Amino acid sequence: MGELVGWSKAGVAARSAARPTGAAKRMPGVPGWMLSAGKTGTRRQRRRLEEAAALWFGKFQALADAGKRSPDSVDTYRSILGRHVLPGLGELRLREMTVARIDAFLQALWRSVSVDTAKTARSVLSGALRIAVRDKALDTNRFGRRIGWRLGARRALGRSRWKSGLLWLEMLESDEQAVKWDLTDLSRFMMATGVRIGEALAVYWEDVDVEAGTVAVNYTVIRAKGIGLIRKSTKTEAGERTLPLPRWALDMLKRRRAVTLFPNGPVFPSSLGGLRDPSNVRRDLRKARGGEEFAWVTSHVFRKTAATILDEAGLSARLVADQLGHARPSMTQDVYFARKVVDKRTADALESAFGTPKRDADEGEEDQVKDGPPDAAA
Repeated sequence: MGELVGWSKAGVAARSAARPTGAAKRMPGVPGWMLSAGKTGTRRQRRRLEEAAALWFGKFQALADAGKRSPDSVDTYRSILGRHVLPGLGELRLREMTVARIDAFLQALWRSVSVDTAKTARSVLSGALRIAVRDKALDTNRFGRRIGWRLGARRALGRSRWKSGLLWLEMLESDEQAVKWDLTDLSRFMMATGVRIGEALAVYWEDVDVEAGTVAVNYTVIRAKGIGLIRKSTKTEAGERTLPLPRWALDMLKRRRAVTLFPNGPVFPSSLGGLRDPSNVRRDLRKARGGEEFAWVTSHVFRKTAATILDEAGLSARLVADQLGHARPSMTQDVYFARKVVDKRTADALESAFGTPKRDADEGEEDQVKDGPPDAAA
């Protein structure tokens, strides 16, 4: 089942209910496997994963149509389902979806494709299995939290790496092609703000307040199927934020605004003055970074660079989370903060709490000799 054809509720019902019950006839659009009788649920458990995935995807699509989910997410899930999940697991019966089988499938995706693909496939499987449990196709979600295991921990940016960012900027400025792709100022802006690449490309000149020295980050750029590039609101309320700009970033924006041909458009426009595709910019970054020296550079590294600098400056996790647009400071700490360097203050604190100065210890021994051994009966 390589493509998601006929994934409407009616399409699911037509495939799933070969022998619809009376209840199914009275409830058009509801899969027969949800209504099948039986105390043990074995008939329902004989149904296949593709049916649960179809129902889950239909619900997700409905949420997107209502504006509650991103069209970009719909396209991503559709692609992962059609290219990986359904070819790999779609024909399996729900009762055959064991922890070991799912683990093996996700690990294979991780190794052969990418970590991001495996993580997205995990989300799809988790959603489909929750639907199956809710609708009694499975008695219980036997996978519990196991389906949420992490596929490779993200690594925070170390001090030596973010300092290499300065060398990266110098390299870009001397690269004629990188200048043509307008990567230098974009890299500076992302380092100055910590915004995501889609957020940076969605900033219009009207969002920049030169007098106040701030930029409003309220949108991100996505590609919607059948529409093209659009600006949509950020993921969460925390994602909508106004950020102060360091002087060097503000000077860069003033310089750009003085020469821009599109004063009412994006700060970092395409050659025609419209929105730039984040995927294309990532591709340009990969080309610009060249060999091994800058192989670590991705658009997200700039975000981590900003987080690391703010952390090194002693700012609180709450303040850094607000800068990055995170709802939870714990997310900022776990993913974006590098581990601290060795700090002798921790040893000093423990020494003062539990250590015994040598002079005091010697005096205690002398007192014990004078007074004799303690009375065991005391």
